[in-house]
Amino acid sequence: MKIGDKLLKVLNKTYEPSTMVTRKFGRYDLAMKTDEAGNPILLFIGQADEQGMIKGDQFTRRLIKDENGVTLKDHWDYKGKV
Repeated sequence: MKIGDKLLKVLNKTYEPSTMVTRKFGRYDLAMKTDEAGNPILLFIGQADEQGMIKGDQFTRRLIKDENGVTLKDHWDYKGKV
């Protein structure tokens, strides 16, 4: 699975820091773990079961900023099926 432009708009938003955020995106369920700044760094996308566990794909984010807060690297890596 590939992350498209519409999903990137959702992932580039800032959420509550250091939490697991769940939401719907089209026909998919999303679960995003955020860092201390509220940026999503871990993404699970697929179909949630009765317990809320997502069966689908996992992505991790490489987000590197310098001391001034300027983004040097921002990339999502596909980690496989979950």
